[in-house]
Amino acid sequence: MSEPPTTAEIEKVLRSYLCDGRLTAMPRGGRKRQIVLEHLVQRFEPGRRYSEEQVNVELADFGNDVAALRRYLVDAGLLDRAAGEYWRIGGPVDV
Repeated sequence: MSEPPTTAEIEKVLRSYLCDGRLTAMPRGGRKRQIVLEHLVQRFEPGRRYSEEQVNVELADFGNDVAALRRYLVDAGLLDRAAGEYWRIGGPVDV
């Protein structure tokens, strides 16, 4: 099992892939993609259900291809979906 990313690593990855809060590119995969996706999923409150439209509104702040971003979050095990609703199932949570 790999070590969790350090704060410095997270900051470096986010600086590399975000400009003024918007994605400039999506990492191809692996650790960097997971860091970016865990940053995006912070927009979603654990325990709350979101319509697809609400998810799209939140993700539009990061990029235009909200369908791809939704799919990446689901594939990464950070959001789940059923019956047109999405909810957060992963990623770090501040307590």
